[in-house]
Amino acid sequence: MRLGVAVSGAGSNLRNLVERGFDVVAVATNRPACGAAAFARECGIPLAELPQKNYASTEERDAAMRDFFKGQGVELVVDAGYDRIHSGAFVGAFRDRIVNVHPSLLPEFGGGMDAIEQALQAGAKRTGATVHVVTADLDAGPVLIQEEVEVLDGDSPETLRARVHEAEHRILPQAIRLMEARLAKSPAVG
Repeated sequence: MRLGVAVSGAGSNLRNLVERGFDVVAVATNRPACGAAAFARECGIPLAELPQKNYASTEERDAAMRDFFKGQGVELVVDAGYDRIHSGAFVGAFRDRIVNVHPSLLPEFGGGMDAIEQALQAGAKRTGATVHVVTADLDAGPVLIQEEVEVLDGDSPETLRARVHEAEHRILPQAIRLMEARLAKSPAVG
């Protein structure tokens, strides 16, 4: 399955997918200086640099991402550390073909970029990682897979984030394989 990966950060999930042999045919970023974009460049993966400042609206930026991904033949979009919310038109263009990896056990600590900090501030004894299908409702799409991570005494955001990333690296490939199986049964593309 041809993957388009949307990124904003260091790129550990992107690197994990490439190293595991997934067919990553395109990467889009809103942060051209991020580690994930540098990794895409190093690998020669087609990269769309889409900083919001270059667009009058989120809809315009997402139209550019949609056109880029469609032009690369992307079949499944993977939000891997992407720190923007997709417009309704983008979600519609890839209906049921976008997955997001989120650093919590959704629905806990959803709806934001600081799920690790939220878990620590709440005194949670456990958190984890979730891969879900992206819908118009933020972090509310159907869950594909989750993995629990224990919060240890003395955890800092950095130590907990490292363990959550390890869980993400295990479950994101599994979720993509689940989506491949689902989409093989229902191949209609939006």
